[in-house]
Amino acid sequence: MLKLRDSFRIFSHLSVYRLWNVVILRFSFHFSKITKRNLHLGMPSTLSIEPTTACNLGCPECPSGLKQFSRPTGKLDIDFHEKMLSQIKSSVFYINYYFQGEPFLHPQFLMLISQAKKSNIYTSTSTNGHFIDQKKANEIVSSGLDRLIISIDGLTQETYEQYRVNGKLKKVIEASRLLVESKKRANSSTPHLIFQFLAVKPNEHEVPAVYDLARELGIDEVRIKTAQLYDYKNGNRLMPDNSKYSRYVKRKDGTFKLKGKQGNHCWRMWSGSVLTWDGGVVPCCFDKDASHVLGSLKNQSFKDIWQTDKYQEFRQSILNSRNQIDICKNCSEGSKVWV
Repeated sequence: MLKLRDSFRIFSHLSVYRLWNVVILRFSFHFSKITKRNLHLGMPSTLSIEPTTACNLGCPECPSGLKQFSRPTGKLDIDFHEKMLSQIKSSVFYINYYFQGEPFLHPQFLMLISQAKKSNIYTSTSTNGHFIDQKKANEIVSSGLDRLIISIDGLTQETYEQYRVNGKLKKVIEASRLLVESKKRANSSTPHLIFQFLAVKPNEHEVPAVYDLARELGIDEVRIKTAQLYDYKNGNRLMPDNSKYSRYVKRKDGTFKLKGKQGNHCWRMWSGSVLTWDGGVVPCCFDKDASHVLGSLKNQSFKDIWQTDKYQEFRQSILNSRNQIDICKNCSEGSKVWV
């Protein structure tokens, strides 16, 4: 029931124009998929916007936590964000305020949310839960944030820190409790709280118990996510023993490959983009180091970038041979992400 309510809330942000935009995006995507000729109609319906690349943790499969970016660390300027919104708010009904980094390290993060809510946009973000005290929990609830994903990758400190290096599980649990209490006091159904459990070898035995903890605390939903591993072909210490928790399957020769079939198409290239904190427009969330910047909002309008030859050529390259593009080789499009 709670998941249904959250889904209804998403669709309630569709105006007539936004709905029509989704229809023509879908049409042009399926036409392109069938004919292998790029046709792109409409503007993006969803976006990911990066508040900051800074992070307090050192997760082993995350370039932000490992400080391995070749691009600079920084935070999104509030005024610049407002200019972004003015260019995309007519078509975009859903923004995920997360790409790399911990959003709540941005000192004005909830102002970003408030700006988006003024444009009737559904807002979501993901957090490691280390910067939420009682005051912040109250501010989150009053901000209008629609969905908050809380990463909880272990139910004991020992298992939790195997992936969330430098993290404290007790902080995550306390933040979750404070958020639930703040929602109750405000008689608010938002944000929809999701426990996201990234299943890896050290914690896979704790998957059933995360549902119990969520019920105990009053969390709205639990999602079990398979992990993206950079070095997977010859196995990885984080790869789960239980194959249903893994994105990868073992070949006869002992090496591993992505589950599922990577077709030469990708809905993400038609439906949305990722905007980095400094205004770069990149094709999707798998371009973590922003190596395929298709334009910059510092000196171009989003509409111009969205329709440039460079963007259209990238879409066509997906239709021609997706597995030849570096960021697509370990992409979950076509494989199972959620258990």
